[in-house]
Order: sequence, then C-alpha cells, then structure tokens
Amino acid sequence: MSSIKDYRSWGDLPPLAGLGTFEEALASGLSVQACVDRHKRTHYALQRFWEIALSRLIAEPVYEIKMGLSHHAHLAAEHIGKLRERVAEMRHPPLGLDDVPHGALQTFFDEIQAAPCTHALITGLYGKALPAIRQAMESHLRETNPLADAPSVRLLRHALSEVDDMLHWGAKTITALTPSQDADSWLDELDRWLEAAGGLDGTQESRSEKKKVDLPQPRYSAKPFQYQRSPARDERFPDPYNMGVHAEEFLHDERFADRDKVLMMYYRRLREIDVPEMMASILFEMRKASSDEEAGGYPWAFYREMTRQLWDEARHAMMGEVGFAKLGIDWPKLVRINFTWSKALNEQLTPKERHAVLWYIEQGQMGKTGKRYEWEVGRDSEDAFAELIQDYDWADEVLHARIGRDWYVQGFENVSEASAFGSACWDKVCTDWEQWKREGLTEHYNWWPTLYREACRLRGEEPDTETEAFNTSYAETRADLQRLSAGSG
Repeated sequence: MSSIKDYRSWGDLPPLAGLGTFEEALASGLSVQACVDRHKRTHYALQRFWEIALSRLIAEPVYEIKMGLSHHAHLAAEHIGKLRERVAEMRHPPLGLDDVPHGALQTFFDEIQAAPCTHALITGLYGKALPAIRQAMESHLRETNPLADAPSVRLLRHALSEVDDMLHWGAKTITALTPSQDADSWLDELDRWLEAAGGLDGTQESRSEKKKVDLPQPRYSAKPFQYQRSPARDERFPDPYNMGVHAEEFLHDERFADRDKVLMMYYRRLREIDVPEMMASILFEMRKASSDEEAGGYPWAFYREMTRQLWDEARHAMMGEVGFAKLGIDWPKLVRINFTWSKALNEQLTPKERHAVLWYIEQGQMGKTGKRYEWEVGRDSEDAFAELIQDYDWADEVLHARIGRDWYVQGFENVSEASAFGSACWDKVCTDWEQWKREGLTEHYNWWPTLYREACRLRGEEPDTETEAFNTSYAETRADLQRLSAGSG
C-alpha cells in the first residue's frame, strides 16, 4: 500500500461508519479550542435570537408572527442547549457562555431588538441574523474534521435543517410585509456591524481590523431597549377586553351537547394565544434579572423546557384556529378572543407570581374535569379533529404539569403550599370588569348566540333554544370556576 488512496476497507464496505472518506478524516480540521470558540459565538447568536423573539412577541400585534416567533424561540432554545452540552464535552466547562464575544456583534443584535416596526424586526432577524448564523454553521461543518469532531457535525447538521425551515418562513414573511422607511440603509449598517465583529463566527476579525471598518452610530439601539409587556393584537381581535362568554361554565353544563361544546373548545384553544404572551414575559424577565446560573439564576434546562411549553401553547392556539376553519366559521367576525389574562398577569404580577398562576392552572387540568374531560367531549362529539387535538392537548398538559413540578414546586415545602400560593396570586389579579366597560373598552358582548346560530346554519339544523340562550360571563367566577374575590373586579 503506497498511500492512503490505496487503502481499502474490508470488501469495500463504507469506511469510518459512514462519517467520510479517509482523505477527509486526514484533513487537519479545527482544534478543540477553535471548535469551542466557534460554538460559543453561535451560542451567543442563537441566545440573542431567542431573547429578541421573546422580548418582541408580546407587543407584536400580528397573530401569525406571534406564532412564528414562539416556534422559533423553541427551536433556538433546543439548539442552545445542545451547544452548551457540546462545549462542556470539550474540556471546557460551560462558563462564560453568556459573555459578549465582541462589542460590534452585541450592537448588531441590539439594533435588531430595538427595531421600530414588524418589518424591520423580521428583516433584521431573518434577513441578516439567521443567515449569518447559518453561514457560521456551514463554515464550521465544512472546516471541522468529520471523524474527530463527529459530535459537532451531527449537532450542526440537525441545527442547519431547522435553521433552513426558519429562513423559509422568514423569507415568505418579509415578502408579505410592507417595507419600513430607510430599510436598505439600516440593513447596510447591520452588515457593517457584523463585518466589524469579524463575521458572526469571528474568523474574519483580523481582516476586518486591517480594513478599519467605518462603523455607523447605533440607530435604534442608541437608547436602551424599551421592553413592552402589555400584549397587542391585530384587527382580527376587535374586542380584546371582552369577557362576556364563560367557556368553562358552558363546557361543564350537562344540558349542552358535545358537538356544541366543541365550539367552545375551539374558542378556548385559540384563546391560548395569551399563554405565549404571558410566558414570554416570565422567561425574558427572569433571564435578564439573572443572566447566568452562577449568579443564582436558573440553569438553561429551565429556559429550554419553559420555551417548549410556550411553543406548545402556541400550537394549541393554532389548533383552535384550524378547528374553526374546518367548520367554515369566520372566527374574527363571530368570536371575541381576549387578552385580559396575559395583560393582567404581565402588568400586575411578578415573574414568580405569573409562574405560580401558570402551574396552578396546569395542575388543575389534571383532574377529572380537566383535559381528560375535554378529550372525552371531543371523542363523543363525532368531530374527529376535536378528538385528535384534545388527545395531544391532554398529553402536552401532562408534560407541562411535570415541568411545573420540576421548576416551580421545588421552591416550596410541599405541593399544597405551592398550590395555595398559585391560587392566591391568581385571586389577587384585578380584571377591572366594570371599569373596562365604563371606559368604553368593551361591552362584554355575548357573542355565543351568533356563533351557535352560524354553526347550526352550516349543519343545516335549527338552533336549540336553551343552548342559544347561554349567557354566563366571567364577571363572578374564574376560568377554574372559583368565585372571584372582591379585589379581583
């Protein structure tokens, strides 16, 4: 055998477990330190993407963009976790992962976070930041040794497939949005910040220093980012303070048919848009308050699992949307999806108190009148889609209750104490029922009869008089059917 080219595996079987050829395995590749340095840069970029998505999700009015940011925050959180694990495997304890690798890179992301409108935000995230992340991952994959660094190769290939999906969504979204004023000049400024940082992975730094890039003044991030925790909705949510239809009272009333209860379940699923709005505030505020676990904050596993739950709740909202569309129901016209829960919790409670209410509600769904009951309604309604989504909704809520036990309940002596605190936090929230009406923000219009009549028309049936007459609001009881205290409005 005169050279590696003459070397053959037994029976010409694929060599090296399919990782590559012997020539590729002999390539010098990246050292452990170089690999770690690149992983840290990518980690920083993905963490800023995650943070920006959460910090802008609440005040973003467009429903579809809320959903997209929810999904992509979850994907980013998953890959951040994998990068942290990989760095820890490479003789480098996962310390300093939250350090800023370069001032210009920080400004690059600060500018995107402070973007003044939806188009600028999405163009910055999906037109500049995510393509730079993709390029860094591709360069790392191309330059590392496929045998020696096989775990990184696997990690990067998986991440790239999902980054491509995110970019596809982003490109379509950018095309659909109206360009912001001076968009081109700002995007050029982002390029200059990125170039000054030596590219996202830092490998061009020496070249950029020789060129002495002329940096612009920060445009949108010149002032500190103003985080907005009050939710916003688009024109399909014309009455967001409306609390005139108590879905849970209807669902648990034995007088009403299961197929009519499905209408309320679709409403409840779509209404879950407010859970990502509330959870985003928990995650963003907790992370900013204590940016690393050495300083007393939560480990990344907490943020990863909670972001998964946030994404699940966004999925539930879209399940309700699909359910109404399947029935031919024009939900923006016939249903009043409110934001009162997320608005009240975000504005009146601390992150810990919001988490307490969230867990208390999730735990309450584990009883006989909770998610199992809703699945049974879906099963008995003869609506196959309702049965399917309630099956998965139930499974998701079991997971969420476990997440709550792992990260919330551990701070109390026992489950009873944790439950009591959650109920007390929810009870202290003032919903301003009458005040909203006095201010003309809502009439708490009972939209149920109109929705029900339209469903009957589509089914070719006459409405049932008793079902049509349902007129119970949230004026006196919470969604868990507990009576409101005097201080709750």
